[in-house]
Amino acid sequence: MPDSFDILIVGGGIVGLATAMTLSRTCPGLNLALVEKEAEPARHQTGHNSGVIHSGLYYRPGSLKARLCVRGANRLVDFCEEHGVPYERCGKLVVATEPSEIPRLQELLRRGIANGVPGLRLLGDSDARKLEPHTRCRQALHVPTTGIVNFQQVAQAYARCFTLNGGRVFLNHSVRTIQRGAHGLQVVTSQKTFQTRCLINCAGLYADHVALLAEASIPCRIVPFRGEYYQLRSERKHLVRGLIYPVPDPRFPFLGVHFTRMIDGKVEAGPNAVLAWAREGYQKRDIDCRELGEILGYRGFWYLAARYWRPGWKEMVRSYSKARFARALQKLVPVITAEDLLPGGSGVRAQALGHDGALLDDFVILQSERMLHVLNAPSPAATSSLAIAEYLVATLNEAGNLVSQP
Repeated sequence: MPDSFDILIVGGGIVGLATAMTLSRTCPGLNLALVEKEAEPARHQTGHNSGVIHSGLYYRPGSLKARLCVRGANRLVDFCEEHGVPYERCGKLVVATEPSEIPRLQELLRRGIANGVPGLRLLGDSDARKLEPHTRCRQALHVPTTGIVNFQQVAQAYARCFTLNGGRVFLNHSVRTIQRGAHGLQVVTSQKTFQTRCLINCAGLYADHVALLAEASIPCRIVPFRGEYYQLRSERKHLVRGLIYPVPDPRFPFLGVHFTRMIDGKVEAGPNAVLAWAREGYQKRDIDCRELGEILGYRGFWYLAARYWRPGWKEMVRSYSKARFARALQKLVPVITAEDLLPGGSGVRAQALGHDGALLDDFVILQSERMLHVLNAPSPAATSSLAIAEYLVATLNEAGNLVSQP
């Protein structure tokens, strides 16, 4: 007989765990479970990001990212305080190094104010160097509420709260099929069969696969982009006090290579953004022929490639050249050299790509009968995780899926 639950969450990353925990807190009478294909939670996007608590600066006012990031950052800090997860609100500088970047920096200020980000200040070069002595700029935007944290530790705390509240976590369970029945859904995994009234798809890099298993009509596909990092040598960490970012190119959802002081004191430099040959392609040599075939067979990818092949080629070249990587970083901190950079980690961003080749820049949450699919939740999803969870629970509640009977 299948195990029966009121709600089944698919995906043990930070968004899935935040949703599971929030449901267990706000709806204690429900029988809840989470399935995760790996042997432990938070193995992929959650465990490979740079640990930045974003402020909500970049996002189009009124968008889900804008609404949920500011609220989520405050919720996250409160949660870390309550559960003893180390964090620091160290602030960051967004640095304009060319005159042409100043109008875009001023637009960031306008967006940040519209989104409710507190404490923003435009600075000249001399004032910017009081915060980051080794940077040089035409103008800079100081964002004091940006912070750092280890999101794996946050996700582990979410999981502990969920299980203490009676929720169940099933590891090593890869979803194989999803079928509708008269009173709910039957979900078959690699190990067992589950019966559930409602399913929440938070499968990250495979969110579109899970949605297609449920025969959902989706407006996008996931295309993986690998972000590669270097670390500063320990004797050069003093060159960066907090976080130093460039002014982003508004055509892309990526923020450009930057410096991030981690919660453990290390300083990361990066990431770039190159197409990955596998959804979990953390190394250049990682290739999954079936997944690569999916990318090459998707018409949206070819529209994207035709539009952006030049910057894409530059990113690829920089992936193989530490000297080029260092030159990009020198725009922010001129004294950095290639010899200061040690190999770091990498992550893969699950970026939703529309059928027309558009890189979707907002969270995409699709509702269908008895299901919610989180189809696009890249950065700042970790920062926003508790606010995303509250949004999903409210959506379920409005749809009538939190009642105790089918």
